[in-house]
Amino acid sequence: MTAFDGISFRQMGFGDLDRVMEIEREIYDFPWTRGNFGDSIESGYRCIVMERGGFMAGYGVMMDVLDEAHLLNLSVAKNWQGMGMGRKLLENFMGIAKRESLKFFYLEVRLSNSVALKLYESAGFREIAVRPNYYPAATGREAARLMGAEI
Repeated sequence: MTAFDGISFRQMGFGDLDRVMEIEREIYDFPWTRGNFGDSIESGYRCIVMERGGFMAGYGVMMDVLDEAHLLNLSVAKNWQGMGMGRKLLENFMGIAKRESLKFFYLEVRLSNSVALKLYESAGFREIAVRPNYYPAATGREAARLMGAEI
């Protein structure tokens, strides 16, 4: 049995937000708010939950506009990290974008997040620009790397 056996993806609903917020607070110093997720659901963004064995292993939020996808959040619960779950979740979002005939895929990532940078680069994303002071940080603000890939 591998970590990927029994993985499923489904639409995030308001009933998922308690667990989503637990994970957010567990893995981020500056988590999204419940309102951020609620607004994303209400706005019709692609809010996806990844489950394995009935447990929420991760989730993400993708917005699509015209022929572009923008990944706004990609998160894996702490006890599921390091097993390739982030890649599976990213592949799911890229598959959605491809099925919807979107042409470009964008995301921002903290410059200090070397694990995520490696994941995105290995999935074909390349740096487009650096956005200074994009993320809140313990020392004030941190830059983000804007990355993109053709689908």
